[in-house]
Amino acid sequence: MAISSTIRTYFNGSWHEGDVAIMKAADHASWLGSSVFDGARLFDGVTPDLDLHCARANASARALMMEPTVNTQDMVDIAKEGLAQFGAGAAVYIRPMYWAADGDATTIAPDPESTRFALCLEEIPMAAPTAAATLTRTSFRRPVLENAVVNAKAGCLYPNNARMLREARAKGFSNALALDAMGNVAETATANIFMVRDGEVFTPIANGTFLAGITRARHIANLRADGVTVHETVLGYADFEAADEVFMSGNMSKVTPVTAFDDRQYQIGPVTRRVRELYWDWATSEGAA
Repeated sequence: MAISSTIRTYFNGSWHEGDVAIMKAADHASWLGSSVFDGARLFDGVTPDLDLHCARANASARALMMEPTVNTQDMVDIAKEGLAQFGAGAAVYIRPMYWAADGDATTIAPDPESTRFALCLEEIPMAAPTAAATLTRTSFRRPVLENAVVNAKAGCLYPNNARMLREARAKGFSNALALDAMGNVAETATANIFMVRDGEVFTPIANGTFLAGITRARHIANLRADGVTVHETVLGYADFEAADEVFMSGNMSKVTPVTAFDDRQYQIGPVTRRVRELYWDWATSEGAA
């Protein structure tokens, strides 16, 4: 699914213009879902945490029983080679992907040696600082490791997120605040979640039911370095109803303010604005490029 008309794709050792075909009809991933991806960003001339996103793509492949074929540094180099082909000031979504072409003797499990790799670069603008989300409850929950590959950024996890989003949008909201199997808040359908109360920041503790994101970790580190108390803890819907501010954290937009959770309304507050400021200051510093 192309979001943008400006796409370049690295596949089979070379760069291709546009949204090229990379998977065959009988590939294992086409009919049994053995695919993973990751997402990084180019904006303001920097690619923050690109190496960590590439490393996580390899970890996700292993979680789906595939053998990665590109080491982290080579993946970073490939991405930067492709990004050099975009115009100055471009904002680009960086998407490394792995999938399996064949199954093993069981057919159902992928053949680790049949792993295929592509890296897709798609020009997508960064969201405006005031672009906000509204949240609602969802009847669908995040799975656990015993019944889903929640330790990977895997394509097969996203239909469950899609159900949450369809349910939320049918109720007039843009996103859903999802619980884990134990009934605690995990994340939204698309991103990690934070809340603010009395000047302190709270986020669900990483318990293996959701990917504790790279950008999430960066926000926690930036806030603590700025003297803000950050709690990784167990949270419920009632905590978000009592919050002063709420914001989402993900690679696509980095920081997304939340202005409503069901009937509860929020302002885009000082901590949310400070999180964004801290991230951009860090990302555009010399060390983050």
